[in-house]
Amino acid sequence: MFETSVIIPTYNRLAFLKEAVASVQQQSYRNFELIVVDDGSTDGTKNYISTLGDSVKYIYQPNVGPAAARNRGLRAAWGEFITFLDSDDLWRKDKLQTQIDFMKSHPEAMVCYTDETWIRRGVRVNQGQRHKKFSGWIFEKCLPLCIVSPSSVLMRRQFFDAAGRFDESLPVCEDYDLWLRASLKFPFHFIPEELIIKRGGHADQLSSKWGLDRYRVQALLKLLNNDGLLSGDWRTAALTHLKSKCRVLEQGFRRRGKTGEADLYRAVMEKL
Repeated sequence: MFETSVIIPTYNRLAFLKEAVASVQQQSYRNFELIVVDDGSTDGTKNYISTLGDSVKYIYQPNVGPAAARNRGLRAAWGEFITFLDSDDLWRKDKLQTQIDFMKSHPEAMVCYTDETWIRRGVRVNQGQRHKKFSGWIFEKCLPLCIVSPSSVLMRRQFFDAAGRFDESLPVCEDYDLWLRASLKFPFHFIPEELIIKRGGHADQLSSKWGLDRYRVQALLKLLNNDGLLSGDWRTAALTHLKSKCRVLEQGFRRRGKTGEADLYRAVMEKL
C-alpha cells in the first residue's frame, strides 16, 4: 500500500503533462501512487500514459471539469496522504519529502502547503502582495482570492471527511470554495519554501479569465446561507468581500453592455 496518492487532473495539455509527470517521477520521496485523471482529452494523452506502464494509474472520463476530475482521483486514491498537481505545474524534487516530513512531525496538522515560483510565458515573475501566504486560521486571508495553490497542498485523508470535496457545479474556483470551507474547520500550515513551479500565460489557463468572481460569489453565498456556519468576525468579513465582489461584477458587466448580469449582482447586494 502506498503512503501518498498524487492526483493529476488533465485536459488536452499533453506537452505540459509530460513535464508534470516527470517532476513527480523525479521526487526524492518514493512511497506514492500516481493517478492521472484524463478529463476527456483528445490530444494523445491516453497513448502517452500507456507508455508509462504500471507506474501510473490512468482514469478516463468525459470532459466535465477540474472539480469532477479531482473528485474522481480522490475516489481512486489509497494513500494516507493526498496531494494534487495541476498538469501545467511542476514540483521541485524535494516537494513531497518536505511535506511528508512536516506532517509526520506535526501529527495534529490536517493540511500543509508551500510557497511557489511563478513563471509566465517562460519568464519568472514576482508574486503580488495579495498572493502572500499565511499559516494558521487563514479563512479571512482566503476571502479575496485563492492564495492556496492546489499543486502546493498535502492533506490527510480525513481532511475531506471534515471539509467535503470539490463542488462539481463550479467550472472554476472550485479550489477557492474548498479552501474556504476547510479553513473554517482547521488551520493551514504554510511551508515557506518554493517547492512548486506555477506556469501561466497560456491560452487555456482558466484562472486568467475575466469574471472569476462570479464563482467566488457562489462560494460565499453558500457559506452565508448555511445557518450557523459563519458568525462574528468571520461572517462580517465574508459579507464585506461578497459585497465588494458583487460591486466589481456589476460595474464590469455594465461596461460590457450586459445589463441583465449587472442587475443580478446589484440585486444580490441589495439583499445583503
